Amino acid sequence: MKISAAIAFAAAVTLASSGVSQAQQAPKAKGAPPAQAAPSPPPPTEAAPAAPGWVARCTSASRDAPLECAVEQTAVLTKTGQLIVLINIRVASDTRTPIAVIQLPLGLNLPAGAKLQVDDGKTADLQIQTCEQRGCYANTPIAADMLAAMKSGKQLKVSFQNLGKEVISIPMPLTDFAAAYDKIK
Repeated sequence: MKISAAIAFAAAVTLASSGVSQAQQAPKAKGAPPAQAAPSPPPPTEAAPAAPGWVARCTSASRDAPLECAVEQTAVLTKTGQLIVLINIRVASDTRTPIAVIQLPLGLNLPAGAKLQVDDGKTADLQIQTCEQRGCYANTPIAADMLAAMKSGKQLKVSFQNLGKEVISIPMPLTDFAAAYDKIK
């Protein structure tokens, strides 16, 4: 039985994020209340894109099922390797339109949402839809103008606010986005 790259990646992210959260928790005293504060996202200078850049992946539930393809890029804390932002863009097999799923860290100002911006272009607002142990998630269809900007742009900025309402902007290089996206369209 083969394990798809997406499942292996999800398992690695789950194990990595649970290892980080367990390492940060102090032993609990009997009868002590659970900790209430979520860790704050890091300042942007500490996050860096994880190598190798935009990666194209295709998986299928079975031999008879259609391939589901996506490109993704991650940004991690350079000191700890903790995932800060993961952007996964897949092309829906039925509509052939690109859809982005963005994973953000815990400890966000949820009403502020998140923003995507290519270079100094137009900003796309994202609503954060749910949070769980690994992080918070937003998804959105990628408009044709945003996709064209990503293919020709130099940098995608993902920004959000922490609980202190400070804006955190994570730069994600777009140098190899066009080549990776061409593999999956």
